Amino acid sequence: MKTFAAAFLSFSLLTALPGVATAGTADVKSKARTSSTRQVKSVVLRKQAVVVPAVPTFGQTAGLHEVDDPLALKSSVAYVMDQNTNEVLFSKNPQAVLPIASITKLMTALVVVEVGQSLDEKLTVTADDIDTEKNTRSRLAVGTTLTRGDMLHLALMSSENRAAHALGRNYPGGLDAFVAAMNAKAQSLGMADTHYVEPTGLSSHNQSSASDLAKLVNVTSQVPLLRDLSTSREARVALGKRLVQFRSTNGLLSNPLWDIGLQKTGFINEAGKCLVMQARMAGRQLIMVFLDSSGKASRIADAERMRKWLASTLPGEADTPSAKL
Repeated sequence: MKTFAAAFLSFSLLTALPGVATAGTADVKSKARTSSTRQVKSVVLRKQAVVVPAVPTFGQTAGLHEVDDPLALKSSVAYVMDQNTNEVLFSKNPQAVLPIASITKLMTALVVVEVGQSLDEKLTVTADDIDTEKNTRSRLAVGTTLTRGDMLHLALMSSENRAAHALGRNYPGGLDAFVAAMNAKAQSLGMADTHYVEPTGLSSHNQSSASDLAKLVNVTSQVPLLRDLSTSREARVALGKRLVQFRSTNGLLSNPLWDIGLQKTGFINEAGKCLVMQARMAGRQLIMVFLDSSGKASRIADAERMRKWLASTLPGEADTPSAKL
């Protein structure tokens, strides 16, 4: 019996061994799967950033940036003229016709002032003044009411698009009549390369040349109100129950090295960074135009390069061959 019992026990153990081995293998496989799963979970798959190429400006598409100049300007168009003698001191692609962005607002302001509408009349921002061209934002909410004078101030100093549009919309005959008046004024000034389709500059169809814009700066700089409003550095405006501070878009106004009589900045993607000014330098009244400048602060840097060059040039001969392109 003992022998039979021992044999039976051995047989039971042998029968159980494959099961044990299978269970052990299953445990190992399970651990392997768990380990494998953990390894997969520990792998971080990073999505590659999608690089969206910058939209080229009209000037870049036309190859204007490939034109060299002695100052290595970032602006594809630059123009400096003595306001009193009409002597051209610096010229780079002066006849190129490009979008002018918010430089448009100088003509907007000139037309508003010349028609003689009351600057104290209250104008209200409506849904018609919302930018549907570039979808830009504004602190002038629909329903905001300001005087025409305040709208003019914000359009020139802070380049407020809704203010400029409201000015055009409230012109006698409405917006279409206002745009027609802008183009008629351009023609009367001999601005043959200039065309406007709206009063803000948001449309790339508002176009002009540097030599044309010099004519516009020449005229607008002789209007004291436009000189004062465009060179104002900041202003607090009552928007409902709040006093909101607006600032100039031109940092050069805070620079003591500059004596600026009139200025306007501009930017849309198609136009690049733009800047026009009338400034006094070395005893001369100069008109400066910079269009299609590439880079965030490049138009200011270009103006500084020009100022330093003129400071060394004006006491002597200003019309050296290297300055004319």
